[in-house]
Amino acid sequence: MVTVTTNTSANTAIRYLNINSSQAANSLAKISSGSRIVKASDDAASLAVGSKLKADVSALKQASVNAANASSLLQVADGGMATASDILIRMKAIATQANNDSLSTTEQGYLDKEFQKLNTQLGNIASQTKFNGVALLGGSFTSKTFQVSSGSSDTISIAIGSVTSVSGSVTSTSLAASAASAIDTQLTSLLANRADLGGQMSQLEFAKSTADVSAENLESARSSLMDVDVSSEMANYTSKNVLAQAATSMLAQANQVPQQLLKLLG
Repeated sequence: MVTVTTNTSANTAIRYLNINSSQAANSLAKISSGSRIVKASDDAASLAVGSKLKADVSALKQASVNAANASSLLQVADGGMATASDILIRMKAIATQANNDSLSTTEQGYLDKEFQKLNTQLGNIASQTKFNGVALLGGSFTSKTFQVSSGSSDTISIAIGSVTSVSGSVTSTSLAASAASAIDTQLTSLLANRADLGGQMSQLEFAKSTADVSAENLESARSSLMDVDVSSEMANYTSKNVLAQAATSMLAQANQVPQQLLKLLG
């Protein structure tokens, strides 16, 4: 209905122009941002779930980094222990060689010099094997905690045994025999510590793998809730844009009707 004072057709065209223009602008915002939800009113429930998933994914990615760092730390410690093991094996050979009554005091003295140098190096390994400035083999690295999943209680505690020097010398057969026995004890302890490290590294590797897989799956779930389907939204944008242009055209025509009516009345 058209009257001189009220143009119902124009009002209808304006209403649909505003609706379609708003929807086209919303589609454009989604395409530009890559997100299906640009404001809470688009889908409040999915926004809440998607935001929680995003937080979990972020936590899982950091947990994976934590596990990798802990594993690297243990690898450094194991490298130090491997060197210590090689030194102890050489010291055992020296002690065995020194436990020989056919050697002169001078010859045993030469063997003891090497023995003591190697023993000093054991102490150096204990104090100098570090990760990010933290000493690993001095006996103080016990029960350190690393979060390896999204929950604050999802942690792994690791501990590293110590490397210590061997007391004694090989300047006589009796001392050499005592040193050899002490070295055997040290080697047994060191091998047990390395076995513990191996178990902890394996645990961390599986924890990292679990965190990576969980992050991937949750990211996929988040994406399905939050990310825009570009092709579908582009089609929607095109449709609403065409309708807005049509409404603009109809508005122009509707605005001419009252003028035409006035001409007829005049």
